[in-house]
Amino acid sequence: MSAVDAVADCFAQGYAEARGKFFAAAEAAGLDVQSHPHPLLGMEGETLAMDVVRAGPRDAPLLLLSSACHGVEGFCGSGVQVALLRDAAFQAAAREAGVAVLYVHALNPHGFSWWRRVTQENVDLNRNWHDFSRPLPRNTAYDDIARLLLPAHWPPGPEADAALAAWVAQHGARALQTAVTAGQHDHPEGLFYGGRSPTWSQQTLRHVLQDEGRRCARLAWIDFHTGLGPTGHGERIAAMRDDATGIARARAWWGAQVTSIYDGSSTSARLTGMMFEAAYQECPQAEYTGIALEYGTEPMDEITTALRQDQWFECHPEADPALRAAARRRMRDAFYTDTAEWKQRIVAQGREAALQAVAGLAGAGRS
Repeated sequence: MSAVDAVADCFAQGYAEARGKFFAAAEAAGLDVQSHPHPLLGMEGETLAMDVVRAGPRDAPLLLLSSACHGVEGFCGSGVQVALLRDAAFQAAAREAGVAVLYVHALNPHGFSWWRRVTQENVDLNRNWHDFSRPLPRNTAYDDIARLLLPAHWPPGPEADAALAAWVAQHGARALQTAVTAGQHDHPEGLFYGGRSPTWSQQTLRHVLQDEGRRCARLAWIDFHTGLGPTGHGERIAAMRDDATGIARARAWWGAQVTSIYDGSSTSARLTGMMFEAAYQECPQAEYTGIALEYGTEPMDEITTALRQDQWFECHPEADPALRAAARRRMRDAFYTDTAEWKQRIVAQGREAALQAVAGLAGAGRS
């Protein structure tokens, strides 16, 4: 098998195949899989689970590699995880550095299987990390455009398109991105809904971190995403609180190109309820450093349209099944570029970032 074919073989066409490759790669590496079964079944009637593999001692500095926070984006992250599990040189580098690696496959297995970005609760997992006993943030800008994003009919009519264009003309394209993606808690059938209670994925990941992350003094986390930026480029977005020392450490490890939602350097808007809060909350003893590795796929307009269309069909079960299937396929294609060249670039950048994290964790221990 050529090197190009070997990389392509790490990726899958569906969740069940991806999970099978993850299990096979772990077994070949001599590692056990701990599964946390999901209560529902997948699109093909398959078992769903959040699967966890650990390589290395429990008290060692820990590198967490996670996929499918946003369901359908798991095609990318799973491929990188499988590639790293098959990579003997990477495994040896982590062992020699005294760094443990934790692979968490399919944080949101339901969304992965059904080619949706959200959980079975229609919640964006990366907006679900709140103290739900306290008042939740309001996104009044989303309130203004909710009915325009998901109109009564699909595709939207000229009046809805004109009204949304007028809003953008008044407020700007960046304001639209923030209004849509920042997270909202008042439209449970809308986009980027953060929920009003913890999701299954949120609770299960907390248990994983409690089991695996409470004995390490240093914790690094790379969470794999797709859908923002130029195709094939992996933006390294600091996935941390607004802490100058921590973000400086991330830039020392992963390069000055690490961006931040706090200073406007990232293609991402500033978000609420982000998943990295779990590292601080569940592993408070650890010095935490993390990034989201965000790979570009399609232009932003196509990403937004695919999301709107997918959500519209989810809200209209009476719609034509053929059109629903086409919308689901459009979602997969929007967040997963199924070409050999894209996969090569994704794995190369993922491997580089993982090795940099290993070096950073090991170097922190010697300083």
